[in-house]
Amino acid sequence: MSPAAARFSSRKAMASASASLKHGLSLWCPEPPALRRAPQRSSIGLGSFRRSYAAAAFDNENREFVIVGGGNSAGYAARTFVEHGMADGRLCIVSKEAHAPYERPALTKGYLFPLDKKPARLPGFHTCVGSGGERQTAEWYKEKGIEMLYEDPVTSIDIDKQTLTTDSGKLLKYGSLIIATGCTASRFPEKIGGNLPGVHYIRDVADANSLISSWEKAKKLVVVGGGYIGMEVAAAAVAWKLDTTIIFPENHLLQRLFTPSLAQRYEEFYKDNGVKFMKGASIKHLEAGSDGHVCSVKLEDGSMIEADAVVIGIGAKPAVGPFERVGLNSSVGGIQVDSQFRTKIPGIFAIGDVAAFPLKMYDRIARVEHVDHARRSAQHCAKSILTAQTHIYDYLPYFYSRVFEYEGSPRKLWWQFFGDNVGEAIEVGSFDPKIATFWVDSGKLKGVLLESGNPEEFQLLPKLARSQPTVDTTKLRNASSVEEALEIVQQSL
Repeated sequence: MSPAAARFSSRKAMASASASLKHGLSLWCPEPPALRRAPQRSSIGLGSFRRSYAAAAFDNENREFVIVGGGNSAGYAARTFVEHGMADGRLCIVSKEAHAPYERPALTKGYLFPLDKKPARLPGFHTCVGSGGERQTAEWYKEKGIEMLYEDPVTSIDIDKQTLTTDSGKLLKYGSLIIATGCTASRFPEKIGGNLPGVHYIRDVADANSLISSWEKAKKLVVVGGGYIGMEVAAAAVAWKLDTTIIFPENHLLQRLFTPSLAQRYEEFYKDNGVKFMKGASIKHLEAGSDGHVCSVKLEDGSMIEADAVVIGIGAKPAVGPFERVGLNSSVGGIQVDSQFRTKIPGIFAIGDVAAFPLKMYDRIARVEHVDHARRSAQHCAKSILTAQTHIYDYLPYFYSRVFEYEGSPRKLWWQFFGDNVGEAIEVGSFDPKIATFWVDSGKLKGVLLESGNPEEFQLLPKLARSQPTVDTTKLRNASSVEEALEIVQQSL
C-alpha cells in the first residue's frame, strides 16, 4: 500500500469516527424534517401476535415479546416487563454477549482498576444496580421466566413472517420486537494496523478483559481519542503506572462539550498525573514489531511514539445490523422511531443508542449514546407496549464522567452536564475545589456543567436545564464562587 493510500485510510477512519461521535450526542445533531408517520396504538403488536404456528417450528419458547440485544436497554426493558407481569413465559432476549445485561459504563471506569485497587467485576454491576435497582443476574432472568439466548446474534429478519434468524441458525418467532442492539466501536482499518495484537477497542467485558491482560505486561500505552473513552482509559492507566500518551486531532479534550478553558483545567490535572498529550495530531499508521505485536504509532508528521498497548477510542456506530429495512435516519444514523419508540413497521420498536428519536425540548431528531437514555428509553418503550401510556418521550440530555476514583488517587473527578451547550459559555470557579460552566443563549440558561459538586448541587442541574430560566449574565460573570453562581441561577427559577 502506498503512503498516500495509508494516509487517506487513516484520515477517513478518523473522519468517520468524528462524524459518529457528533451524531451520537443529542446536543450536536442536525435537524432533519419532522418525523411524519401515521399514528399507531401504543399496544401495537400484542393483537397481531399469531399463535397458529406449531411449537416445533421455532427455537424460542417465549414469542410474544423479543428483545434483540443484551445491553443496558435490554436489562431495563426486562425489569419493566416484570413490573407489569408480562415477562414470565412471554419475553425472550437474544444477545451476542456471554453475560446477562450489565451497566456498560463500568468497563472504562472501575473495571479497569488494578487488582489491588478493588476493581469492579460481574456480577457486581449487572443491571439495574446503576440506578439503585435490583441486581439482575442470569439467575434472576430464569426466576422471572425470561428466556435468554446468549452468544447468538441475530443475522436476519423476515418482517412479513415476523421471524428472526440467529448466527447459529436458530429461527425465532416474535409478536412485538424491540431492537436494542446499541453501537459498535469505530475501528482503524486493518491496513493501517487496526487489528494488530495489542490494539484494543472497548465495548464489552471480553474487550475489557483483553485490555487488562495487555496492561499486565505493558509499559507504554497510547490512547487514540480525546473523548469520554480516551479520558477514562487514560485515568485508569495512571493507576497501573503506565507511561501514557493521549493522541487526538482536535485542539483540546472533549471538544464536543468542553470549552477550551475548561479542557485546559482537565489537561493540566492529567499532566500532573504523568499523562502526556499530542493534540492536533493525525495518525498515519500503527506499526508492528518483529513478533507481530504493535510497537509504535506513526504520525503524519513522521514522528513515532513507542507503545506496547494501544486503545482506540474514536467513537461508535449504531449497530443497525440486519434491520435496515425497518427504516434508518440518514442524518443522525440509527433506526428512526417516534416518541413511543415505534418504527415505521407495526410491532417493531427501537431503543437506546441505536434509536433516532424526536428530542422534544429542542425540536429536533437526535440519537443519544448514553446510559441514562438507554435506561429511560427502554422503560418508556416497554410501558408504551404494555399499557395505555400515550405521553411522549421528553428527554433532557445528560452526560457525566467519573475518573481517578481508585484507591490512592490524589483526587477523584466527577462532572455532570445537563441541557444544550449553545450560546455564550460563562465559567465560574478555579477547578480546585470545583468549577462550573453555564451556557446562556438569548438571556436564557441552556446548559450547565459542574465538576466536583455536592449531591444537592448536582440535583439542581436538571431543574435549571429543563426550566431554562432567564439569567443576569453580568451577575453570573462576577460570581466569586460556584456556590454563588448556582444561587444566582436558582433565584431565576
